[in-house]
Formats: sequence, structure tokens, C-alpha cells
Amino acid sequence: MLSLITACNEDFLDVNTDPNNPTSVTLDLALPVAQTYTASSIYGTGARHTNTIGNLYMYNWSQAYGFSWYLEEFQYLVAPSFYEQIWDYQYQNALKQYHVLDVEGEGTTNNYFRAISKIMKSFHFQVLVDMYGDIPYFEALQRGGNITPAFDDAEAVYDDLIVQLTTAIEMINDAGADAINPGNQDVMFGGDMDLWVHFANTLKMRILIRQSGMASKQAYIKEEFAKITSIIPADVAVNPGYINEDGKQNPMWSFYGYDVAGTVTLTNDATCATQYVLDFLTDTNDPRIDYLYERPAGGHLGVEQGYVVDSSFSADNVSNLGPGILKGFDQDAIIFSSSEALFLLAEARVRGYMSGDAKSAYDAGIAESFATLGATQGTYTGDADWNSKSKIEAIITQKWIALNGTNGIESWYEYNRTGFPSGLPVSNQSPQPDRPVRHLYPNSEISANASNVPAQKNAFSNKIFWAN
Repeated sequence: MLSLITACNEDFLDVNTDPNNPTSVTLDLALPVAQTYTASSIYGTGARHTNTIGNLYMYNWSQAYGFSWYLEEFQYLVAPSFYEQIWDYQYQNALKQYHVLDVEGEGTTNNYFRAISKIMKSFHFQVLVDMYGDIPYFEALQRGGNITPAFDDAEAVYDDLIVQLTTAIEMINDAGADAINPGNQDVMFGGDMDLWVHFANTLKMRILIRQSGMASKQAYIKEEFAKITSIIPADVAVNPGYINEDGKQNPMWSFYGYDVAGTVTLTNDATCATQYVLDFLTDTNDPRIDYLYERPAGGHLGVEQGYVVDSSFSADNVSNLGPGILKGFDQDAIIFSSSEALFLLAEARVRGYMSGDAKSAYDAGIAESFATLGATQGTYTGDADWNSKSKIEAIITQKWIALNGTNGIESWYEYNRTGFPSGLPVSNQSPQPDRPVRHLYPNSEISANASNVPAQKNAFSNKIFWAN
């Protein structure tokens, strides 16, 4: 698999620059810090973030005997305190740092930095819309200029994200010879601005596909798809040169793998596969099972969410996270996989938004999933689903497998949009017949911006505007 990453410089990992005073650093120092924040916003910083809750919502993960690790998640206790770190970290860390690049980079020589800022702010703002709906956007990130920003309509935010991504592409394509290239300070693409254009186009595709079930948006979607000329050619990942020191390991590894002394973390022991996902992969003869989940000496064993189990389901006996997910302290932190991009392309072709053969993109997405895990595909194909289910269901089901462990939150969004994969169980402790469809505005925002925070909506029935 082509690697798009990396520079190796320990300074990038010293992300203790005060995000509340970001103008004290230069653009070339602010960029790698912001990108490192992006990785942590997915995989965690000692706290659970989007990848964790996504894999739990999508019935990929459960907990081993002897642990009370995911009690709130199994009960779907969605409240203002539930995963509020997602909101806080997006705004207070990642978005604030990227905004520095845009505001402080005024002037054409910094257009590459400003374009990257617009692309990555679009990435993070979409996460917030997809989880909360209406959010502070047009008045956000002004620091002391406006500490109580208004909330904006989620669909209006989505529309402007497309505008921002288009602007970013134009800034890159129109940059003059004097434009400063971030080079190795860019710990995603190493300053390759063509890859940034590919990424911006791919983000556009994700935003547009998310709205594909809306009859009112069809003309707009087709018009915008006509402008998309490329997608990412490989996984998009952050790697500032992760090393085996406290606070400087890959965030997924440090949280779910091993500490710097090589001792397995308690979260590693606590987290295991559900029996449902193991049975699904086994029944379809999917070789990825041994890469997504470790195979204990007694064979694969999972725990269904919310059930009380005995000591035979201890950490040593169950299928914890596998070697395709936990590769090492220096592994890349994938923020957008090539397989997801190809499944988006396949869906765009099925829906008639783009020309080309949908099946070839679907097959390529499966192949890329194997490559990301380091697995051998052998004779496995997705033909059974493609030939027996609707094309959209086949694509989303394969996307669910491909995002297992690395970006589970995207599977949750897609489930809310399509209802696929079908037949997905809910936790035995669920108070509702299905999983939540949104999160509630957090206590931090209610406290700081009470006059503007909208009334909380029902987390189980009030879907985000794009959901069917």
C-alpha cells in the first residue's frame, strides 16, 4: 500500500503549545500540531473519542469479563455529559489550531497553508454536523471577538463546506511561484499539494453522498459532482514521527495497545469483539477476521454487548483488537482510508453522479481494505453481497467491515443515513429498539453559550438533516 506520510521530527509531538494563544507560533509549527490534534480527535488522547463510540454503536466492540469499561455506551446514556470531549476537542484544539493557519496566513505566499486550513476545517466541521446537527460555524473560532457564537443550520454549514473546499482547491491550483510549501512540516502529505487537491475532492464526495437521499438536493449534488476530478490514491494518515515515549506514541496504540514499557493497557484487555461480528466474518469466510481481531489459542470468541458473562470470557480468552489495527507505536494514524474513498466512488456511480463501473470501484475498495490491514485477500470477494443485495447495501456493508477499528464513527453516520448493514443488533441494555442517531449539546457549550444553544433534540428519533 502506498504510504502518503511522513516526516520524522520529535518536535511535532510536543503539542503543548497553548491552543488558546496560537499566534505565538509560526505557521510551519502550527500545522503539524493541528494535524496531530486531528489524529487524536479520532483515536483519543487518554479519553475516548469518535473511533471508540463509533465501533461500539456499530456493534464491532464489546468488553471482556471482569471489566466495567463501557457501561454508559451499552446503555446508550446519551446526555450532555456523554462524550462531550468530542465537541470540546474539535473546537478547542483541532479547529482552533487550523484557524490560525487561515487567519495568520493572510497573503498569497501562504496560500498553501490557508488551503490546508480550509480543507481540514471542513473535515472537522462535518464531524460536528454529523454528530450534533446545527453547530456554531459562521461566527465560530473568533476567540475573544465573539465568545458566544450563534448556531447555524446544519444544511447551510454543509453547503458552505463545499464552498470552502472549492476555494481551497482554487488557492492551490492558482498559487504563484512564491507560495511557501510546508514540506515536511506537513505530516500528512509532506507538502504534496496535488494530494491535498485529491483529498479536498474526496471530502466533497463524502459530503455530497451523505445528502444523496434528499430529493431537494439532487440537481445541486449532480452539479457539484461534475467538478470532482480525482480522489485520494491511498490512505490519508497523520504521522509526525511517533516514537516510543510517553505522549508521543500513535494515539490508537497508546490507548488500545501497549505503554512505553511494553505493558498491555487495561483498555486493550477490556476491549474485544462482539460474537456477532465474529460470526459475520466467519460465515462469509472473510480473512480479515484475524487482522481485525486477535485469535486466542482457543479460537475466536466474542461477547455480545450488555450481557453478563463468566470468567471463560476473560481477556486471555476473547478476541481483542487484532494485528491489523494495532501494528506498533509508530504506526500511521489513518484519518481517511482509500477503501472508504473507493466505496464513495462506487456509490456515486450507482446513483449516476459519476461515470464509470461501480463494481470495479467496489472491488478496489475491498482490496484496499485488505491492504490497509496487511492481510492477504486470496479468493475472497464481495460478489455474494453485490449479486444478492441492493448495490447500496452491498457497498455500505463492505464499508462497515473496512472501517471496523479505524474509523467506526463513519459507519455509524452511514447506518443513520441508509439503515445498512441490515440486521445489526443493539446492546442488550439498550432502552430503545435501535441505537442513537445524534449526540446532545455538551455541558461545556451549555455553560459558555447558553443563550444560543438550541433546545436539545431526541437522541434516538431526531435524525440529522441528511438521514432517511
